Amino acid sequence: MIHEVDEAVRRVLRGGVLPDGAGEVAFEAPTRDWAARRNAPTLNAYLYDIREDVARRERGTIAERDATGVVVRRRQPHRWFRLSYLVTAWTTRPEDEHRLLSAALGCLLSHEILPAAALPDALRALEVSIPLMVAVPPPESRSIADIWSALGGELKPSLDVVITVPFPVSPSYDVAPPVTEGAVAVVRGIDGVPGDSQPRMLRSAPGAAPSAGDQSEEKR
Repeated sequence: MIHEVDEAVRRVLRGGVLPDGAGEVAFEAPTRDWAARRNAPTLNAYLYDIREDVARRERGTIAERDATGVVVRRRQPHRWFRLSYLVTAWTTRPEDEHRLLSAALGCLLSHEILPAAALPDALRALEVSIPLMVAVPPPESRSIADIWSALGGELKPSLDVVITVPFPVSPSYDVAPPVTEGAVAVVRGIDGVPGDSQPRMLRSAPGAAPSAGDQSEEKR
């Protein structure tokens, strides 16, 4: 799902900040070598962290029903992961970078979830809302300055964008068809007395009248 989220981010930034021909959206690590090769205004969305959102973890199985409400398949619940992007602007002048970064901030702030129009087919098929957060302070265990040190570059203005996306755990599996008949037992004999071989229904289907065998058994 990561590459689908990349594509959704690209579509959001393209549509709100960089229309075709106005610049580029890149996902490479913004190292010194990468920056030296830039020759057009660029928004870089570098995926630097992937962590499970354990507060969203569910137990058990999820039932999938047909049009009549009958359970036909079951699956494990999705696991949700937080994808953290470091969004930076790259131009030849700091003023232009700030202007571009401001436009990106305004664009992202207008969306609390990834818009449906920006979702690739694989994400749209999940039929869930995908939360988007921008410029929220990162946890104490993670420092933006440390990220720039790891990249070998100088500290640069950036937006921390976090997208929480579900990941399917395993394929769904078919379930047995619903029970439509009651359980049946056959009496073979008690204490040497020949038994009645007529089947006895122990429990009728909901709403069904007792069978003749049930009635004779109750009379006994």
